[in-house]
Amino acid sequence: MVEVVSDVPDEGEVVKSLSPYTYSWFSKRYWEFTPAQLMAIPYIKSGRNVLISSPTGSGKTLAAFLAVIDELVRLAELGRLQESIYVLYVSPLRALNNDMRRNLSEPIEGVVAEARASGIDVSEIRLAVRTSDTLPNERQRMLRKPPHILITTPESLSIALSSPKFKGLMSTVRWVVVDEVHELAGSKRGAHLSLSLERLQEFVGRNFQRVGLSATISPLDEIAKFLVGYDDEGRCRDCVVVDARFVKPISIKVVCPKVDIVRASAEELNTAIYDVLASVVESHRSTLVFTNTRSATERVVFKLKRMFERNGVVDVDEIEAHHSSLSREVRLDVEEKLKRGELRCVVSSTSLELGIDVGYIDAVVLLSSPKSVTRLIQRVGRSGHNVRDMCRGYLIAVDRDDLVEVSVLAQLALERKLDNIHIPRKPLDVLAQHLVGMSLERRWRVDEALKVIRRSYSYVDLTNDEFVKVLRYLAGRYEEELEGLNVYAKIWFDEFEGVFGRKRGSRMIYYLNVGAIPDEAKVKVFTDSGKYVGDLEEGFVEYLEPGDVFVLGGRTYEFLRSDGMKVIVSRVENVRPTVPSWFSEMLPLSFDSALKVGEFRGMVYESMIRYGVEGAVKELMSKYGLTHDVSKYIVNYVYEQLTYLGLIPSDKLYVVEVWEDLESRTTNAIFHYLLGRKVNDALSRAYAALLSDSLGVNVRVTVTDNGFMLSVPMNAGLDEQTLYELVRSVTSENIVNILKRSLRNSELLKRRFRHCAERALALLRRYKGVDTSISRRQVNSETLLKVARKLEGYPILDEAYREVLEDYMDVGNAVKILKQVELGGISVKVVRVLLPSPFAHNIVAHGYSDVVLMDDRRKLLIKLYEEVMKRISQRGKAY
Repeated sequence: MVEVVSDVPDEGEVVKSLSPYTYSWFSKRYWEFTPAQLMAIPYIKSGRNVLISSPTGSGKTLAAFLAVIDELVRLAELGRLQESIYVLYVSPLRALNNDMRRNLSEPIEGVVAEARASGIDVSEIRLAVRTSDTLPNERQRMLRKPPHILITTPESLSIALSSPKFKGLMSTVRWVVVDEVHELAGSKRGAHLSLSLERLQEFVGRNFQRVGLSATISPLDEIAKFLVGYDDEGRCRDCVVVDARFVKPISIKVVCPKVDIVRASAEELNTAIYDVLASVVESHRSTLVFTNTRSATERVVFKLKRMFERNGVVDVDEIEAHHSSLSREVRLDVEEKLKRGELRCVVSSTSLELGIDVGYIDAVVLLSSPKSVTRLIQRVGRSGHNVRDMCRGYLIAVDRDDLVEVSVLAQLALERKLDNIHIPRKPLDVLAQHLVGMSLERRWRVDEALKVIRRSYSYVDLTNDEFVKVLRYLAGRYEEELEGLNVYAKIWFDEFEGVFGRKRGSRMIYYLNVGAIPDEAKVKVFTDSGKYVGDLEEGFVEYLEPGDVFVLGGRTYEFLRSDGMKVIVSRVENVRPTVPSWFSEMLPLSFDSALKVGEFRGMVYESMIRYGVEGAVKELMSKYGLTHDVSKYIVNYVYEQLTYLGLIPSDKLYVVEVWEDLESRTTNAIFHYLLGRKVNDALSRAYAALLSDSLGVNVRVTVTDNGFMLSVPMNAGLDEQTLYELVRSVTSENIVNILKRSLRNSELLKRRFRHCAERALALLRRYKGVDTSISRRQVNSETLLKVARKLEGYPILDEAYREVLEDYMDVGNAVKILKQVELGGISVKVVRVLLPSPFAHNIVAHGYSDVVLMDDRRKLLIKLYEEVMKRISQRGKAY
């Protein structure tokens, strides 16, 4: 049972639950308990499983560990503290584990010192870190003198469970503290950890106490279930959720550059954006700026330094960049300067959102939309480090779609309406890896192992057939079909007796290849004549389809095919890109937030009809706290759409525009489906697959958060009736099969299949201590994929499809939308236009550069806008 608590108890009750020496240390070090600490400590002291969800600076770590340290010192006081591990602290961030050791050392040493000062004989309480960076001699030292608190990662924990000597030290584990639960739950690393915890509990032979630390996240009950798992009867284990997500006051301001954001040139808009940004930096002691891409981060830092170099208001040495492509040494240096208060401004992509203690930040700026309410709150929550400090956020919008989006997200954040996290379910590749690990421990009966696996939240719905299918794969049932591909059995499996166990040689394979994080590398790009032209990120390549056009090194290329870690292209001239170079870095708008943006559009329309344009402006200012300028931009945007098209795409009305582009000789169907990129990716691929079949031509797809565009040659016969039939043809019942067929030969499936094969140990990243190249693995993976397609129920291929459909895309919510269309809850209207409507302009312009290098994009947007406005003034409507 999950119990959510949000009431803050009296401090006196909390003090009573702690030993005098523990409270003595705390009261000398801190003024008072934070709400998260007051709420969590009594439950942890009483032995309950606890999930603490609260923002940065609310004392989560100490809330978890003060009670645990208090118990450890009491055990030492009673002479019951053994030479073994009592506490596991699991963090997804290996680089932070040494910081955590330093952070925990202070309270441990302080409480022990207080106990000794009061005349109590207390033995030493030891801490240690075990990760892949831990040297062999340090691991040997842990065996001789075990730590009482072990700090580790999910990957190192799974190895420790299969290490006979070290595993024995964990038989006394009483507490497991999982940090950044939200970060883990949303990925396969979370499924990996959940299985490790169930294996550990099976080994310990009793329930240990689980404490989860999470940033602001939703839904809390599902995250709690993920943390604690289930009992053998399928009932969720007991958990108390400490909901302290909203204890810090928050101020969010939507800011529009002081320029006409519709007609301004790229240079004018950029200048206005940086003027706003500079004014925020100048008026605050320390500012954290978030962009949505690493490349934008570098450009913003460069531009800010040049601005302040000229005006001298801020020292340019006090402005730094922080993102994942920088070396660890550079990132650590920036973090330390931040903590010491030596920086006025740090610009980051996503690397400073979570986990890292950045010291005092008094303002956060978001350049463009953060794409989710949860991310907005997490980012703005980095400011005001003390729990009572105001979190101050400034959202700088760069166009009218952005303005609408950030206005909605800001209001949702103030109303505390968070997006729901997606937790991967039943990833079979992670299961395969753990079954090899389990086989190293002992012989297992199938029913006994399945019982342990199903205690994990991620696998509670795993069927017997799915489980046996993975066992058969691991036992080499497909070796004959896979002959010559070096995919061998990792376990033995007696299906008649229902038992499985270790196969010789598998221990070292497991140790060297454990983990759920895929290796990714640059993909080399060659022309069809063999000329090398540069590199692309693998995440970008997996999106490409034959015929896609992209920019590399200032030149335009058409994607032809891939060959392992090579991409073959042809040079093209005067062709608009279909995939922006920054696509793989783009954050997708969350489905929940996208629906709210659609609802907001409908609300503005209704308000405009009821009160007129000026009345709607006042309504927005009143309800959403927006400035007059911001409100006017939004209302005018909706007014122009209504005047031009007579329709406002919203959460209840989806509009499809048919537009013939004479310049590119294409007919384009622009789908106003405001559902976020992941759902739109699924829907657009399904529609494109059926459209290609019916017209007999290749369909070019452009996907955005606000909709998508399907483009075909002008003479292909795409008309309104064809589109109505297309919309009816893709249903909630058949979309999964349509997508599987369309993905069959895609780059996306090819590369995700390799990731799954690596996790499932079919492709080894390391063998006999030697790393195998990603290029060789990709070639082997594509050969394996060809064979796997011919095999019935091959689990790695099944998992690759599941990962693409459920984790990369969002087919679940796509199905929900299609059901609403089928039931009439959502109407779809197809119209022919001479020019794309205002709401369609950003979808059409999507292939152009990103906001900081957007000259071509701005020119196209301005051209489309001026032509639409001319048509409105001449004839009023164009439908």
